[in-house]
Amino acid sequence: MRPLEALAVLLGLINISLIVRRSVWNYPFGLAMVAIYAWIFAQPDVRLYSDVGLQAFFFIVQLYGWWNWLKSEAQSGEVEVLLLSAGGRIGWIAAITGATLVWGAVMHRYTSAALPWWDAFIAMTSVSAQLLMARRYLENWVLWIAVDVVAIGVYAAKGLMLTAILYTMFLILSGVGLLSWRKALLAERGAMPA
Repeated sequence: MRPLEALAVLLGLINISLIVRRSVWNYPFGLAMVAIYAWIFAQPDVRLYSDVGLQAFFFIVQLYGWWNWLKSEAQSGEVEVLLLSAGGRIGWIAAITGATLVWGAVMHRYTSAALPWWDAFIAMTSVSAQLLMARRYLENWVLWIAVDVVAIGVYAAKGLMLTAILYTMFLILSGVGLLSWRKALLAERGAMPA
């Protein structure tokens, strides 16, 4: 067991639990978690290079998300939830698919990445989910559920068992987050004048 992996798992659980509650205080924990995971994924026995880059991206987008959530915080301390249009959903799915195919091909051809296609799916879908979460869209949770399902297998295959367990917990929390944010969205829309 890697002590840093255990710390990243703990920080990740705190981070996602606070996101489910729509608390802006999730961001300090998320920033620390992604910094640790960038180092872990770069290790010679892991070599999940897409995930290394993904952690750097997460760090930047988490800073943006922190700023966006602070300015969108309701008086209750929770952020408001938004919903994509049907066209927006189709656009995001098309972008994820195209980006996964391109990035997977690059990783497969030009690196020694261990699982380039699965790693590319995790990376590109995570990028999209993180952007949607930073912008407070409900659909981020659907993407995180897809990421979690694939990541559990990938991380278990690479011997990162604590991380696989973390993503199992993320999967559960993503389901809770989806239901919680949907309930909040319905409450917000019910409170709006017709």
